[in-house]
Amino acid sequence: MRLPKTERPSADFTPEQLARSRQRKRETKPIRLASSAVGLVFGCALGFTRLGADLIGQLARPFGGNWVAAALLGPVVLVVAGTLLGLPTAARAEVVNRRWGLSRRGWPLFWADQAKGCALGALLLAVMALGWYALIRALPGTWWIAAALIAAVLVFVLSFLLPVLVEPLFNKFTPLPEGPLRDRLFNLAVRAGVPVREILVSDASRRTTVLNAYVSGIGRSRRIVIWDTTLARIDEDQIAFIATHELGHAARRDVVWGTALGSLGLAGSVCVIAALLHWQALLSTAGVVHLSDPRSFALVMILGSLLGALGAPLYNVHSRRIERRADQFGLDLTRDPATVVACWRQAAVADLADLEPGWLARHWTGTHPPIPDRIAHARQWAAEHAV
Repeated sequence: MRLPKTERPSADFTPEQLARSRQRKRETKPIRLASSAVGLVFGCALGFTRLGADLIGQLARPFGGNWVAAALLGPVVLVVAGTLLGLPTAARAEVVNRRWGLSRRGWPLFWADQAKGCALGALLLAVMALGWYALIRALPGTWWIAAALIAAVLVFVLSFLLPVLVEPLFNKFTPLPEGPLRDRLFNLAVRAGVPVREILVSDASRRTTVLNAYVSGIGRSRRIVIWDTTLARIDEDQIAFIATHELGHAARRDVVWGTALGSLGLAGSVCVIAALLHWQALLSTAGVVHLSDPRSFALVMILGSLLGALGAPLYNVHSRRIERRADQFGLDLTRDPATVVACWRQAAVADLADLEPGWLARHWTGTHPPIPDRIAHARQWAAEHAV
């Protein structure tokens, strides 16, 4: 797809809107950097020294040093400690979001969300750690092959189960009321070749004012989910475009291919970690003798995090490409570029998007094309199709 020429943001946004975008970026950037730095220092301190192994060993000692206890309790304490260390930056981000009108959470709901996220992360990681060390002990020579295959399958399973099992823990979903909008969205799904079972509304306004919608599930379980903030703040034509954009992902099987890419990435990471864990000097630095010792889990965690950080830019390139393609799908289906431009303007103002991203945000860390690029894409489509 030929990329559009980026337009100057001042052509679509007022000086006040641009100033708000710049100010918010100035306030949030230090928070993001601090959060990343805390996570990195914490991971390295526990994984590349004896601290992590000693901490997990102390937890397992009341159970006689049992490897099962170490495998289960190690991830729990790592997740809990990481969550506690990240609370100051998370709370600061919450304060900033409230000041800008993007968050509606009270502190009780904020703490509840933090607790739920911590509990879910600890549970999932503990199960994965138990399986990891069980494979190492059961298949000393070929465990990494089985682990890579299971990891690849696990990505597929979780990508389709988590929206159904986890989302209801944070939000309530109700059917979109009968009416013209519901009929229109079902009709668009049929035209897109992506039949959906239901159209739901999420009570996102309990937490935020940000606009969003998505398509989740596969086959007969597929559904369109629209945040109630979206219904309240933009018109039906813009909602229809957002829905067709999301249907475009389903029509082009972006979720399936993206999940497959994630599976390959995780399987590859498992193989690299397995190779690194055979480096005795690295194990000694972490305070363990053999990779089958569950006290090495802090080392496994930081290695996985570093590999994920290295691979993220490549995945982001893919993500930006499929987002542009979904925009194209929405334009081809609705043939209403004026509405698309208005939609991106409204979303950028409502969400206080970064309207002037730097090189890193545009080409390295960004998962979506910048709003000005998406507006330029809509205008380019209009010129090419004489609409």
